[in-house]
Amino acid sequence: MDGSTPPEAVPSSVSLSSPFPGDFTAAGDIGSTDWSTSYHGLSTQAFSKDIANILLAPVDDMDIEMKPDGLIYLPEIKYRRVLNKAFGPGGWGLAPRSETNVGPKIVSREYALVCQGRLVAVARGEQEYFDPSNIPTATEGCKSNALMRCCKDLGIASELWDPRFIREFKAKYCVEVFAEHVPTKKKYKLWRRKDQPKFDYPWKE
Repeated sequence: MDGSTPPEAVPSSVSLSSPFPGDFTAAGDIGSTDWSTSYHGLSTQAFSKDIANILLAPVDDMDIEMKPDGLIYLPEIKYRRVLNKAFGPGGWGLAPRSETNVGPKIVSREYALVCQGRLVAVARGEQEYFDPSNIPTATEGCKSNALMRCCKDLGIASELWDPRFIREFKAKYCVEVFAEHVPTKKKYKLWRRKDQPKFDYPWKE
C-alpha cells in the first residue's frame, strides 16, 4: 500500500466477515446493508431506558378505535408518532424484504423495521382490494399493516393483543347495537365506541 492511499479507504478483514448474512450489497459496497436479506443488529443490544419508556408507554384509551365487527385497533399514524418520538424522524424506517405479491383480492409484501441502523422486526403486511385501479392504494395499506405488525415486537400498544384488556375496554368504552343496512333492509349487530355518533348511511341505527 503506497502512502497516497488513506487507511480508511482500505477495507479491513473484520468489516468483511459479518455474522449477519446480507450485510453488504452484492455490488460490494462496504458498509451498505442489504435489508432485503440482512438481520444486521438483531437483538445485539437493548435500546436505552428513555427509548424503552416511550415504546412501552400505556396506550391512551382515547386513541383506540373500534371496527364494526368488534375489533379494536390503533390508527397507523399513532404508531408512526411513537416511533418518531422514540427515535426521531429519520431514525427509523421500513425496508421491503420481498416483491409485492398481488393476488386476486389481496396485496401482500414483507417488510423489515429498522431502527437506529439495526433490524428489530420483520412482518408481512396485507391489504384487500376490490378493483384493479385500487392496487396502488392497497400497496400503501399493505405497508401500513406491516408497520403495525412490526411494532408488536417493540411493545407498542401491546395491550391491544391482551384478551383481558380487550374485554375491559369494550365493556367500558364500547357498545354493541342493532343497525339496519338500508339498501338490503337486513339488520346486523355492530360495535362502536360510546362516544362516537350513531351509524349513518348505508346504516340506520
